[in-house]
Amino acid sequence: MIAAQELHSDFQFPQEPDTQLSSDTDLEDPDGKNAKTWKGKAGKKGKKAPGEKAKGGPGGKGVGRVNGHHQENGMETMTLFEVVKMGKSATQSVVDDWIESYKHDRDVALLDLINFFIQCSGCKGAVSGEMFRNMQNSEIIRKMTEEFDEDSGDYPLTTAGPQWKKFKSSFGEFIGVLVRQCQYSIVYDEYMMDTVISLLTGLSDSQVRAFRHTSTLAAMKLMTALVNVALNLSINMDNTQRQYEAERNKVVGKRANGKLELLLQKRKELQENQDEIENMMNAIFKGVFVHRYRDAIADIRAICIEEIGVWMKMYSDAFLNDSYLKYVGWTMHDKQGEVRLKCLTALQGLYYNRELNTRLELFTSRFKDRIVSMTLDKEYDVAVQAIKLLTLVLHSSDEVLTAEDCESVYHLVYSAHRPLAVATGEFLYKKLFSHRGPEEEGLPRRGRQSHNGGLIKTTVFFFLESELHEHGAYLVDSLWEYAAELLKDWESMISLLLDEPMPGEEALTDRQETALIELMLCAIRQACECHPPVGRGTGKRVLTAKEKKTQLDDRTKITEIFAVALPLLLAKYSVDAEKVTNLLQLPQFFDLEIYTTGRLEKHLESLMRQIREVVEKHTETDVLEACSMTYHALCNEEFTIFNKVDIARSQLLDELVDKFNRLLEDFLQEGEEPDEDDAYQVLSTLKRITAFHNAHDLSQWDLFASNYKLLNTGLQNGDMPEQIVIHAMQCTHYIILWHLAKVSEGSSKKGDMATLRKQMRAFCLMCQRYLTSVNTTVKEQAFTILCDALMIFSHQIVSSGREQLESLIYTPDSSLQAELLSFILDHVFIDQDEDNNSTDGQQDDEASKIEALHKRRNLLAAYCKLIIYNVVEMNTGADIFKQYMRYYNDYGDIIKETMAKTRQIDKIQCAKTLILSLQQLFNEMLSDLGCNFDRSSSSFCVMKELARRFSLTFGLDQLKTREAIAMLHKDGIEFAFKEPSPQGEGNPPLNLAFLDILSEFSSKLLRQDKKTVHLYLERFMTFQMALQREDCWLPLISYRNSLQAGGDDDTMSVISGISSRGSTVRSKKAKPASTGKRKLPEEETSCSSTDAVWLNREQGAQTPGMMPSAHLTSTVLRDPKKLRATDDSYVGVYAMTSEPQPHQATPHPHQATPHPHQATPHPHQATPHLHQATPLPQHHHQAPMDYNTQVTWMLAQRQQVEARQQQERASVQYAKMRSHMQHAIRRGSGLMEDDEEPIVEDVMMSSEDRLEDLNEGMDFDTMDIDLPPSKNRRERSELKPDYFDPSSIMDDSVLNVSMF
Repeated sequence: MIAAQELHSDFQFPQEPDTQLSSDTDLEDPDGKNAKTWKGKAGKKGKKAPGEKAKGGPGGKGVGRVNGHHQENGMETMTLFEVVKMGKSATQSVVDDWIESYKHDRDVALLDLINFFIQCSGCKGAVSGEMFRNMQNSEIIRKMTEEFDEDSGDYPLTTAGPQWKKFKSSFGEFIGVLVRQCQYSIVYDEYMMDTVISLLTGLSDSQVRAFRHTSTLAAMKLMTALVNVALNLSINMDNTQRQYEAERNKVVGKRANGKLELLLQKRKELQENQDEIENMMNAIFKGVFVHRYRDAIADIRAICIEEIGVWMKMYSDAFLNDSYLKYVGWTMHDKQGEVRLKCLTALQGLYYNRELNTRLELFTSRFKDRIVSMTLDKEYDVAVQAIKLLTLVLHSSDEVLTAEDCESVYHLVYSAHRPLAVATGEFLYKKLFSHRGPEEEGLPRRGRQSHNGGLIKTTVFFFLESELHEHGAYLVDSLWEYAAELLKDWESMISLLLDEPMPGEEALTDRQETALIELMLCAIRQACECHPPVGRGTGKRVLTAKEKKTQLDDRTKITEIFAVALPLLLAKYSVDAEKVTNLLQLPQFFDLEIYTTGRLEKHLESLMRQIREVVEKHTETDVLEACSMTYHALCNEEFTIFNKVDIARSQLLDELVDKFNRLLEDFLQEGEEPDEDDAYQVLSTLKRITAFHNAHDLSQWDLFASNYKLLNTGLQNGDMPEQIVIHAMQCTHYIILWHLAKVSEGSSKKGDMATLRKQMRAFCLMCQRYLTSVNTTVKEQAFTILCDALMIFSHQIVSSGREQLESLIYTPDSSLQAELLSFILDHVFIDQDEDNNSTDGQQDDEASKIEALHKRRNLLAAYCKLIIYNVVEMNTGADIFKQYMRYYNDYGDIIKETMAKTRQIDKIQCAKTLILSLQQLFNEMLSDLGCNFDRSSSSFCVMKELARRFSLTFGLDQLKTREAIAMLHKDGIEFAFKEPSPQGEGNPPLNLAFLDILSEFSSKLLRQDKKTVHLYLERFMTFQMALQREDCWLPLISYRNSLQAGGDDDTMSVISGISSRGSTVRSKKAKPASTGKRKLPEEETSCSSTDAVWLNREQGAQTPGMMPSAHLTSTVLRDPKKLRATDDSYVGVYAMTSEPQPHQATPHPHQATPHPHQATPHPHQATPHLHQATPLPQHHHQAPMDYNTQVTWMLAQRQQVEARQQQERASVQYAKMRSHMQHAIRRGSGLMEDDEEPIVEDVMMSSEDRLEDLNEGMDFDTMDIDLPPSKNRRERSELKPDYFDPSSIMDDSVLNVSMF
């Protein structure tokens, strides 16, 4: 059930019966000020009623306002805005002061209120008295727009910090109190409300977000306050009508005709007041809400939806109909989660009241499917509220939601997001468990025949039908808050498992019993641990005192019940491995002291016997490990039962070890081939010993020699069953770990350290030899144990003051490192279809594929840990890193984390490893494709993309990675020039194309480091290389360009990608096609752009160094004339050399050509400034040019002419578009869209595309607000166009936008 506190609005007006007066003074304020003052001529702006000036003269009271500030006894106090900003609780007194000021001089008071709204918007300007008297609202708003502070990015409603935290609520509270205090007279004077509403309507249509946001909030809060006034008027009209009817029905002699006339007059006045309020609400609704509920800003849309929900809940008779509900229904399709959330919370307030359900029937039928689909919303908060809303719908009527609707919600009880799962658990509980028929009233409270017994069966049926049997803990956690009493009914669960069914009762099937035992275990774990399962929640929370007491009580109750029942359950299900595995986990949650205090020792002995029988009957690893853990839980030296349990455990282990040694001696006899029975006996006994060795120290039985002998024999003969080898390895690993634990604690003998060192090294060599086994499973086990052993016995073992263990450090030699790496490459980086062995021939089984992938991920993670902790050489990671792109979906997260960790250890060595991985890929490509490969081939493109990904991992702080990046470039340059050309001198080096890949890292170099790297590059270059222009030399050209220290470094890889005569992933991602950018002709995209830059640099006689970059200049603040003057200096995507012109002193590549269909050019849809070539010197300074150079120069000139012509055409088009804007909004960094694009026109969200199928049966006309009890109305004259006519503040493009 949703708490009522969750459904409150921002503020509430009193609606209690004590406000519903029944006397003639229903609406009279204490001072008798119910007269409607300042009507007629006084209603016009700027005019004052006769005698009004005298009230504000020197003879008036001492309280007033000067320049918008409170004044009391000559002392100046804070403005309205400052009071609201400070969030003081004196709102009532501030409003009372303002009302007094209004009564003395309403123009001054109203000017103060207007400036309050302007200041609340974050505007530094103020409306003067002269502006208020002589200017229209549209002119005032335009003036205030120009007064906005361009440096301020935020405004009060969006500013962070404790000072502004409560501003929104204080702002709304002020408006509510103002209307409440003025509801008896000032509201009806046709001046104050008209001025405020017209101002807010005008501001709500402003292009400036701060004005639009603040005024919309103010208008919606004003509307809410007026709705409350209208509700009180309606209540008073009903009371007056009731009094009138009662008086009229009296006999003639007792009837008071004077009272009847007073009641009639009072009802007429109330009706007139209600008509006034209706007109005001209509003005706000039509002037603000119907435009702003689909504003481009999500916060504004959310305000509208939140407030309309308040209106419908507060005054349901007037607002709770399809004409207003449709806005909420439509907005449930909003793109922003916060708006969808407001829709759902608004609807929850309506569905919570069952009396309103009949009015919601049509809405529910139209939008039910949408609400159901929102349970899968990508925003978890929205999904949670959608489920809570469906729970309310379900609570109101069981017939609304179909079985399909409910089933689409049920599966969310298994969600990893706990609030969503808990909300679904409530829905499930209300649907399946909360109904109790009259026939169930007489059932027993506990047991098989109880009401809970039936509900437990229902839970089991639901769990089985969901087909997610591994997630019982999630189902229990979801239901825990609402069905804890049911899930703690242990007696009924035991009765269902042990008792025979009654005549005519259907018994549980084997599958249902298994599910019940699993749910019972999960419920016991939830009660004892008091925290959600893995994957839900961030960790264990601190329990309250009440929760701790409940936890202890539950634990005691569980022990008392299951200490008796568990042996019986084990005896019944002893042959069922799955049931026994779950049952054996129960003692871990017992309070073992109760065995003694409750005199339950005989049940403990019975439990020991049952566990022993289970060990003898089963060989499954899960069952044996459960038995081992049960013994471990019971063998607690703190309790008196320890001796009994320890004796039973020792007897069992003695028998197992003796049996194993006897069987092993017969099994390893020379000259005899072991049969299958002997192998099975050895394996089953070894499994039991291994399972117990995991949790118990078996050092006293000295099992190392026998296990080592078994492994050695397997290597020599090669016919040892794989399971025996696997468990022998695991058992030996446990032996060494227990031995290490003893040595670390200092409880070992003198020679134990040397023995451990000898055993550890012998075992590691044994595992290394098993890496070459023919059996894949054995190799995987050997690899895993080797990685664990190398980690444990690495140099980390001496940390934390354990220097005495230094002799145990084991460092793998080069051969072992090579074998480990070879195993990873052969068994991890393979295609799914190639992994035949690990999936047991079930390649089509998705579960097997997922399990095989999980196993491979574990193997890779084990090896990567060796790299991270410097157990193996870091450069071995090159073979791992080069697989990053190819196996990104399977291992991308592991490889990326490994790179991050290695960079933390040694930045330089990590960089050298990354470049080594790229070099290895490059060599592999050369061996596959030959030296004459195409740089547009997929292999080369993948390498470039991999280099780009590697570059991104270095982050944005170039100082931290400075040395590493420089070393990376050094190694890359050396590799590129390492091998001469196989075609002889004069041809590019064999690996020269590697420079194209290396250029992806140029953006990470500091400017001064680029010069250093360039100088290092020139050491390898000859004079002839610098003069080459053929396509095969383009990698060198592009790499040199990327090292020029004056341009936009991040775009150089784009040039090199385009120069490679093919579209790569990198070039597509780095240069998205956008309007306003001049494109090069297709035939020139291969090498013309790069060659042009190179030629211009050569002809300009520049040495490699810093090149001038284009300045970025915003065009937002310029008028069309200035735009036309400056647009002539347009520079395209790739900077070309042009003849110097006087007006081209400062080129502006930022001024991109707008798209013809783009109404408002985005100020940042600009061209990234690339390296800009130096303008050619004057002709008389040029050296004589040969024929080829002249032709190249002429082609470049032709391109520049074409570029200028195209740009001039674009400038004309741009100016025409800009001329259609009526107002030049000055740009504020935080007042427009997030990308700083000015919001022009009405910034509406179109509703057409998403509403076609939702409109049937709904009234789509914008309704006049028609309050129900309103008869004999008088029509109020229309408000002045200046107040409500959108044409005074919006251009034609806004007025032509269709609302639906």
